[in-house]
Amino acid sequence: MIRFFTAHPTIANILMIGFLVLGALAAPTLLRETFPRIDPRYVQVSVTYPGGRAEDIEDAICGRIEDAVDAVSDVEEVVCEASEGRGVAKIEMVEGADLSRFLADVKNEVEAIKDFPENTEAPVIRQLGRTDAVASVAITGPENPTELKALAEEFKRRMLQWGGIPQIEIAGFSDHQIRIEIRDAVMRQLGLSMADVATAIKRQSLDLPSGELLTGDEDILIRFADERRRVDEFASLVIASSPQGGRVTLGDIAHISDRFDKDEERVLFNGRRAALLNITKTEKEDTLRVIDAVSAFVAAAQKTAPPGVRLQITNDGSSIVRDRLQLLITNGWQGLVLVFLALWLFFGLRYSFWVTMGLPVSFAGALAVMAMIGFSINMLTMVALLIVIGLLMDDAIVIAENIAAKYQRGRNALEAAVHGAKQVLPGVLSSFFTTVCIFGSLAFLKGDLGAVLRVVPIVMMLVLVVSLVEAFLILPRHLHHALEHSAETPSFIQVKTEAAVEYVRRRLVGPLVERAVRWRYLTLGSAVGLLMISAAMLAGGVLKFSAFPSIDGDAIEARILLPQGTPLKRTSSVVDLVNAALERVNKELSPAQPKGQALIRNVAVTFNKNQDAGESGAHVATIAADLLSAEIRTSSNDEIFALWRKYIGHPTDVLNIKLTEPFIGPAGIAFDFKLKGANLHALKAASRQVQARLKRYKGVRNVMDDLRPGKTEVRIRLKESAKSFNVDARQVADQLRGAFFGTTVSEIQRGRESYEIDVRLDSEDRNSLADLDRFNITLAGGTLVPLSAIASISQGRGFARITRVDGVRTVSVQGDVDVRFANANAIINDMKKNFFPQLGRDHPEVRIEIEGQDKNAATTQKSMVQGFATGLIGVFLLLSFQFRSYIEPLVVMIVIPFAFIGVVWGHLLMGLEFTMPSMLGFVAMAGIVVNDSILLVNFIKDHHTPGMAVAEAAPLAAKARFRAIFLTSATTIAGLIPVLSETSPQAQILVPLVTSLAFGLLASTVLVLFVVPAFYSILDDFGFSTLSES
Repeated sequence: MIRFFTAHPTIANILMIGFLVLGALAAPTLLRETFPRIDPRYVQVSVTYPGGRAEDIEDAICGRIEDAVDAVSDVEEVVCEASEGRGVAKIEMVEGADLSRFLADVKNEVEAIKDFPENTEAPVIRQLGRTDAVASVAITGPENPTELKALAEEFKRRMLQWGGIPQIEIAGFSDHQIRIEIRDAVMRQLGLSMADVATAIKRQSLDLPSGELLTGDEDILIRFADERRRVDEFASLVIASSPQGGRVTLGDIAHISDRFDKDEERVLFNGRRAALLNITKTEKEDTLRVIDAVSAFVAAAQKTAPPGVRLQITNDGSSIVRDRLQLLITNGWQGLVLVFLALWLFFGLRYSFWVTMGLPVSFAGALAVMAMIGFSINMLTMVALLIVIGLLMDDAIVIAENIAAKYQRGRNALEAAVHGAKQVLPGVLSSFFTTVCIFGSLAFLKGDLGAVLRVVPIVMMLVLVVSLVEAFLILPRHLHHALEHSAETPSFIQVKTEAAVEYVRRRLVGPLVERAVRWRYLTLGSAVGLLMISAAMLAGGVLKFSAFPSIDGDAIEARILLPQGTPLKRTSSVVDLVNAALERVNKELSPAQPKGQALIRNVAVTFNKNQDAGESGAHVATIAADLLSAEIRTSSNDEIFALWRKYIGHPTDVLNIKLTEPFIGPAGIAFDFKLKGANLHALKAASRQVQARLKRYKGVRNVMDDLRPGKTEVRIRLKESAKSFNVDARQVADQLRGAFFGTTVSEIQRGRESYEIDVRLDSEDRNSLADLDRFNITLAGGTLVPLSAIASISQGRGFARITRVDGVRTVSVQGDVDVRFANANAIINDMKKNFFPQLGRDHPEVRIEIEGQDKNAATTQKSMVQGFATGLIGVFLLLSFQFRSYIEPLVVMIVIPFAFIGVVWGHLLMGLEFTMPSMLGFVAMAGIVVNDSILLVNFIKDHHTPGMAVAEAAPLAAKARFRAIFLTSATTIAGLIPVLSETSPQAQILVPLVTSLAFGLLASTVLVLFVVPAFYSILDDFGFSTLSES
């Protein structure tokens, strides 16, 4: 087949064009995102129980859900959070199971629960992780919230009609309602109860189908249509009348308002009341296409918007995707040019061009396959393409060099191309399969980190498969053509480069390898010693370990948490304080930005939201700020946070103000300690100790737990004397609930909005404990009696939220780090050694588990080590088959652990922490470095004759293979240099991975030339060598 493709005048080009066309067609269909999507594994069950305490919901909701899902298979973990009025269970599926079946099973079991408390709403069951946030559009203008909501609804309708914008949700408003508030004194005067008023409204505001008339000509529907929809219509309802014709209307006794349910549900954008249109997408939509459609709509809508109305894009997550992908594309082109220049130093221009042309052809073929299997264009797939640039050159250089050598020895161009490619086919296939053994083992990494990282080896294997086809079916034809037209003479630079390489080969490499073999035990011992030192530097913490590199985004947040029950006015004052501190940060740091640009672009305040607290109400708020792009600004997020924290200070009665980025990376939060036990007070005491310990470490910030006091609770019990009034607990509870919680008497539709009709006691009669004492209970005969006469009233305080993990009460203590001053892994190790043993003695009933980055990294690390070991066994077996020996594969593979020396010292030299991407880079490098070792061992065998000792053959082989080893290493490293030297904040996730590859390869190049011959000679000393029989 090689001869057929090489001799045929067009078929190689047809195949090449086919790859390029398929890639060009596939590229626009690939979705673009920051990280690969993690397959969703979570199902959420949410049950609302209005007015329920966390303690009540823990047993009545969480316990029942946990019992139900016990019957579901493939459950990894069940986390249930009980908070005021709501229980939410998050059920994690075992990785790799069928989510559709899992969701159906959970749904069937939960819907079969029949003993939820009375007044519990139907469970809402949904799959998590189906949508991703893209951006938000802030709408400002009308200060009236009703007008602003109507404007937001209109823009939402137009935006959906625009096209290309899949999902939009309006934020900044609670449910619309018509609220009817009645004074207690008026009801007493008229002898009415809250239930009487609610019943009167229900009976008079009706929209009810009433049958049909069957006439001879047509069927006519009958409908009673007297439903009240507006404030004035409700005001005219008759609530009471007298025999003399007197009437009392609802408007006479009640304050009726058209309003939103919750005052705290609102958004401020740059200080003005705003509506937010939050745009999300599913896994089938492209982030950048969606934001392009949003930008086009906003530009068009602004031109036709009413005077004073402004639309502005905020919280734009797509900017990171665009910046990072553009960065990688730029680095890819730079790497491609550097590889070409490195080849040009040794080969002619035409020859180098066709060798380099294999890269775009292989990439195009890989893109086509990626589109077929559902991969996206993201940071990890792009870095896989960058890494493979140099790797692809290895095989192409081996083939090109052999073809050139055949041609120089007198064969014609066709024969040189055919025989040159055929001769190296076994060796290249061997290298390919050993590389696939290593990369393939990484395609099954576990955990969330593993799900993100495993796309790198998969994409690399796709490119390698296509490149193998290109190298043997397309490249020989092009090199054949290039040799036929090779009239060019070597350039001055090429002559000098060849001379320099030849000088190094003869004068340096040859003598040094001879000395290394002569002093082979010292050579191997020195390498082993250096490896032990390098490993000790990582184990001892000289080289710090971190699960994932920290990358600055273009937005920051302050998540504010006050005690439950705090009024909105107090929360607003804290928001003002935090906003003022942010403005001081902006004034101080903006002059240092390029051209003095403002550091803070926009500020949005969302009340009733705190992602970390898991609570809603007037006591929580989030301030989100858009920053100058990370590619431009000179201030890191850690610097901004430190200054912001300084200016905020320590306001009284605030539980926590967490300064963070909106999104946590795939590694998870830095610290997440789970304290488990039955006694909440013991868990809280242990939590305080953990928090105090964490706060002692410099650089640790945002430390908090999730077990906090709830609202003050008034507990009412009937007195014994209540029996004489012929009243029971249900009557009292229903009247209290109707008055203080409210009764929804009906729901109406006005346009696109649904309105609740809510009846409750006037706010003036429910703002103090004295009001509760004076509240009148209506007895069976219509008699009114004060609540205090029939019931005792006491106060208490429970917990705001109770979390259970697999049925066990659990308190989470979380925090993160300023990476300039602290390392999370080092702190966790110190706490394991010097703190947790004592905590266990202080609280023997409390069990401690470590999650967050530590757990995520451990899961992925374990699967990576297992996969790597499996890959090494595969390489050993392949090499044993190839060499027909169990000893020689060990000689080839010894370079893998020694390459770790370069990895460690490379990270130290670059000032980096060792991360999971670093480890992935090392494992991927192992699939590359064995290739040079295989070729060197083969050449040692070729040079070894029965009359020549291994110690003599090894230096000759090293000198013979130096040019090829140097050239393959140089082109691989050249392809990595752009990323390695990248200073952009967006590239910092990639730099550790590339550092492992580049410095590991650099170290292995030296070790292949010196340690492999020395080790082989040692084996020969003990009679393990079979070279003399080859």
